[in-house]
Amino acid sequence: MLSTRKTLNGNQSIAEAVRQVDPEVIGAYPITPSTAIIETIAQFKADGMISGEFVCPESEHSAMSVCIGASAAGGRVMTATASQGLVLMYEMLYIAAGLRLPIVAAVVNRALSPPINIHCDHSDSMGGRDSGWIQIYSENCQEAYDNFIQAFRIAEHMDVRTPVIVGLDGFIISHSMEVIQVEDDEAVRSFVGEFTPLHSLLDTEKRFSVGPLDFTDYYFEHKRNQLEGIENSTQAVAAVGEDFGRIFGRKYGFFEEYRTDDAELCILVMSSAAGTCKDAVDILRHKGKKVGLIKPRLFRPFPHKEIAAALCPFEAVAVLDRSVSPGSFGGPLFSEVRSALYDCEKRPKIVNYIYGLGGRDIKVEHFLEVAGKLEAIADTGKIEEACGYINLRE
Repeated sequence: MLSTRKTLNGNQSIAEAVRQVDPEVIGAYPITPSTAIIETIAQFKADGMISGEFVCPESEHSAMSVCIGASAAGGRVMTATASQGLVLMYEMLYIAAGLRLPIVAAVVNRALSPPINIHCDHSDSMGGRDSGWIQIYSENCQEAYDNFIQAFRIAEHMDVRTPVIVGLDGFIISHSMEVIQVEDDEAVRSFVGEFTPLHSLLDTEKRFSVGPLDFTDYYFEHKRNQLEGIENSTQAVAAVGEDFGRIFGRKYGFFEEYRTDDAELCILVMSSAAGTCKDAVDILRHKGKKVGLIKPRLFRPFPHKEIAAALCPFEAVAVLDRSVSPGSFGGPLFSEVRSALYDCEKRPKIVNYIYGLGGRDIKVEHFLEVAGKLEAIADTGKIEEACGYINLRE
């Protein structure tokens, strides 16, 4: 099994994974900052490097409609989008999940309008967090590549059959070059395996309905059946991540813990900002400060039991969100984490900070500031501000 090291950006890393998996249908409409994924796939198709059908319809809504039709017909299917493109897909996201179609989507996270902004935050995918899709987030190009390959195994697991979003931060990851380990083509295809559809519209011997009308008689039961897939996916995520590590040497779980063994304070942050936070944690450790990091990878379904078990030993925890949930008490990640801790007999003081909206930088000094706030909370036992902002001009 031969692997190679290539210098790729995040978009190219996703496209490389697509080339290796070679889905039957790719339905996508380009939008910044995910355009290069589609451009690279189109070039692969033109060069005869992929055999699947590449369809570029007139909008993202139509692109997801193509994916739904192709998946219902029994194909392995993927797409890529960002920001307003994902929002235009929202109607169809619910249908894809409700039909238990194992579509895989790369979402290059970008702020939503208005004002118009092409840079990173997580408001696009977080806006679709209740659509029924599994959501996995990536810190860097290597994780984006690895996560996208694993996403097909997770989505297509017989106990899951639920679509998956793989998030990567716009520009910060999508356009940043990194040397990544690209695995052998045949090894990747062997890992993903052959796709076996549960049903196919093209199989005229086994007729079934897709998208029928459903009123008070069975809607509740059918919706409960849909939830079964995403609830079962936690076991699939863990098993696939374990298997990926055994074969390729990079193991994945629900989240990553960094220097938490003897930590008293913890910062919890997703995606690319976690890399910056690791640098801050190293500085703090050098100064004798017992601070650690937890980087969630799986957001939907939210691994509440595992997160609670990991966080309960700390004195104080800061959860950082790169999106807002207008009118709620804190950001989306904070709400999940705080709820997970509710049943713990001993639980840490917990605060929330919104950061990085519209691509605003979060630097090492900002994480040092967060750590200073956590120290004050641990020392006094008091939270002066439960929900605040980092690097914002008030």
